[in-house]
Amino acid sequence: MSETAREEAITNATLNKLRAAVLGANDGIVSISALVMGIAGANGEWHAIFIAGLAALVAGALSMAVGEYVSVSSQSDAEKTFIERERKLLKDNPDAELEQLANAYADQGVSKETSHVVARELTKENALRAHLRMHFNLDEDDLNSPMHAATSSLLAFTVGGAIPFLTIILVPASARVWATTIAVILALIVVGYFSASVGGASRRHAMIRVLVGGLLAMAITYGVGFLFGTGVA
Repeated sequence: MSETAREEAITNATLNKLRAAVLGANDGIVSISALVMGIAGANGEWHAIFIAGLAALVAGALSMAVGEYVSVSSQSDAEKTFIERERKLLKDNPDAELEQLANAYADQGVSKETSHVVARELTKENALRAHLRMHFNLDEDDLNSPMHAATSSLLAFTVGGAIPFLTIILVPASARVWATTIAVILALIVVGYFSASVGGASRRHAMIRVLVGGLLAMAITYGVGFLFGTGVA
């Protein structure tokens, strides 16, 4: 693999891990904070908050891991099918595949003569990689790992969900709602800032986006819990 291809593979792998980690952390922060705030609004009993929060934290982390594993496995299976099909076509009819690659470059605006030169050079270096990149934007050395994605999601959800969970059970009852809200705000800001920094996007927009979603979810569930708790009482 060339140095450029290796760098691209590393970049893609990093972005895929980042996506799983950010999604897991954000989901953990929002879902667990919303749940414990809802229970706090309903009755405020420490025991109920602890049991429900812990159960949701474990179930949510496992659900994220399984969901990510299944999703990435399906994608990986499809990519492996594309690779094997392309490998067979190259073996059975290399001349036709060479012409197809040249035509693909010509369709992108490369002159006919140059497209054939490029196709021959790339085929000589690594025919399978050249076709996979052109037709599927795929690299056989850069397939996502289902286990890595599942592990990243599980850990990220656990870390994210632990922030509101630990805050609300460790802080005195009189301050737990405000303390949890502040902890969640800080956590969401960190997640938004980190994801935007690595991806090269606007930090401000990313932080506002995750903050609005997270605080809205907490406010709604707390309000529902408060109304139902008051009604029952």
